[in-house]
Amino acid sequence: MKTEEAKRVLIVEDEIHIAEGLKLNLALQGYAAQIATSGTDAIDMWKRWRPDLIVLDLMLPGIDGLRVLQCIRLQDERIPILILSARVASSDRVKGLSYGADDYLPKPFNLDEFLLRVERLLTRAAWSGSNGADADARIPRLYVFGGNRINFERGLASCKQGEVRLTEQELKLLRLFVANRFKPLSREKLLAVGWGYTGKMTTRTVDNFMVRLRRYFEDNPRKPKYFRSLRSVGYVFEPDEE
Repeated sequence: MKTEEAKRVLIVEDEIHIAEGLKLNLALQGYAAQIATSGTDAIDMWKRWRPDLIVLDLMLPGIDGLRVLQCIRLQDERIPILILSARVASSDRVKGLSYGADDYLPKPFNLDEFLLRVERLLTRAAWSGSNGADADARIPRLYVFGGNRINFERGLASCKQGEVRLTEQELKLLRLFVANRFKPLSREKLLAVGWGYTGKMTTRTVDNFMVRLRRYFEDNPRKPKYFRSLRSVGYVFEPDEE
């Protein structure tokens, strides 16, 4: 198989000896593989390299694997994601699958079984792509609420201010709110998923963006109806969907 035709596999694993072993064995099967050793690097490489499949560890420095999974699923429902983790409890499996993973393989694992699962996930993804099915996407291309219209595909909003060209960061936040409407979102989660920040980062950045979203979409930004603050928690999006 020629390198340019090889399926791309992103290995997200901070134990370098495991990561290098997986990369070698995937290369022997004809795949092109790259390694990310942290959650932040994983998100960056996913955006830049556009892999066909992601092998994802859960225990990562910085952003953990579940947050990486959430971030990717907000923007891409199709890419197959295989969790490869030492967390073997059934609750961990359920959580990983409920967050959008396609498969879950506990460590230690059998190499032949791992390679078979990779092949199966890539084959299934290729078949789904050839059928062009996108009806299950959680983020619609056009979202309408309270007289406002957001075109995620074009990056435009029609609101009380007229037509607004949304920035990439505004689109990220709006995708997150639409996917989690009526669910409280903490400032920390908004920072982690929207910006890739973790730890003791300032949350003022989120508040400043919320001011802008309210100015776009609220009839009275000082008394917001849709993007509401929750004291000591964060924000919640409560739309009147049309």
